[in-house]
This record gives sequence, structure tokens and C-alpha cells, in this order.
Amino acid sequence: MVKAKKEEETTVENGDVAIDDSKLERPNYEELITQMNIIAKPLASKKMTKKIYKIVKKAAKAKQLRRGVKEVLKAIRKKEKGIVIFAGDVSPLDVYSHMPVMCEENKLPYCFVPARIDLGLASQTKRATCVVLVKKDDAYDSSFTELRDRIKEMPLPL
Repeated sequence: MVKAKKEEETTVENGDVAIDDSKLERPNYEELITQMNIIAKPLASKKMTKKIYKIVKKAAKAKQLRRGVKEVLKAIRKKEKGIVIFAGDVSPLDVYSHMPVMCEENKLPYCFVPARIDLGLASQTKRATCVVLVKKDDAYDSSFTELRDRIKEMPLPL
């Protein structure tokens, strides 16, 4: 097993980790899947994960992104529409275990990606992110629609 080389990593008081992405070599997709939690279904494929990260990055630049459990829950309660992306390596599960059910009730498509660190980096922050809500924007309309349709086609867990 290859470990990630971390040149600089700072720990904040509450235990979260701030990441300097310029000096970080990330493990590959197959290694990240082994660290996933049990509720991480439906899981995006390797190719789809890359597309998700690209759209999250575009949404962050266009200010059409809701980051974090608290902000995404608030957006879901206010009936905002979009795609919900969960990180699959969150521990403890109680942090966001209730959110997939809320997404299903509000008919929001959702899926899981392997790592919260990568999700945070894609959303233009140096913080690991558990969940993001990507809202539709004209800048990435066609790729957003295509991704939303592909996520809707994924089988939901029983």
C-alpha cells in the first residue's frame, strides 16, 4: 500500500484538517474505495468521479455551490434544486446518515465519491468537505444536465 506524501498539513482545534493541495500526492481511486463507509451507495465510477469534481470546481467559481452539512441541510429545507454529492469516507456516520433520506424525499439526485479531501479541493477550499450541493448555472448547463441524468440512472440502495 502506498501512503500519500504530505509535505504540509495543519490540524485545527476541532480536529479538522487543512490541506495544502500544491504539495499533496493523493492515493488512487482503488485505494480510496477501501476506506469508504458502509452507507456509501450509489458510488460514482472513477470516470464519473472526475466529471463530478470538474462540475464542483465550476460551481464553486460561479458561486453556485453549498458546502458542508449545515449549509446543505438548510438548502434542502428551502427546496433548492441541484445535485448532492457526498464523501464516502466520513466518520462517524451520524454526521450525515440522515441526509440521503432527505434527498430522496425532496427528489434530489445524489451520489457518493471516495474522499472528502478531494471533494474539498474540488470545491476550492483547503478544508475537507463531507457534502456539497451543486446548483444549476448557465456556465456549465450541458455538463450539469448530463451528470444529473447519469446520477438519476444509478440504482438507489435498498
